[in-house]
Amino acid sequence: MGNNNISENPSLYSPANLAYLGDCVFELYVREYLVKKHTQRPSVESLKYVTAHVQSEVIEKIMPLLTEEEEREFKRGRNLGHSSVPKSSTPSEYRRATGLEALFGWLYLSGKHDRLRELFDYAFVDTTEEKPE
Repeated sequence: MGNNNISENPSLYSPANLAYLGDCVFELYVREYLVKKHTQRPSVESLKYVTAHVQSEVIEKIMPLLTEEEEREFKRGRNLGHSSVPKSSTPSEYRRATGLEALFGWLYLSGKHDRLRELFDYAFVDTTEEKPE
């Protein structure tokens, strides 16, 4: 990333750029989750996770866990202006999904990978499953 100061403070990146990166980070976590579940068709199954509707549900589920700083980054992404919204989601779902992506991008650039894992697992991992040791 070079020696510029922006890399030391991910909050200085635009929310659009954080959401762009966070979209990739979120999809990577979904892909890893599906591979570890031994999903037979992960490329098909992943479509159930990477929609604005599902991402909107994820942020609603994890919102009580967010710190003030994390909530601020979510809101920065959520408040982006969108010129178009996919037909498969409502404008509010799309805005929340963008906020989730911005949060994931910010956490990733902040080096808070354990926190990313914690939030993702809280949203998706069935706690009744036995975890391998």
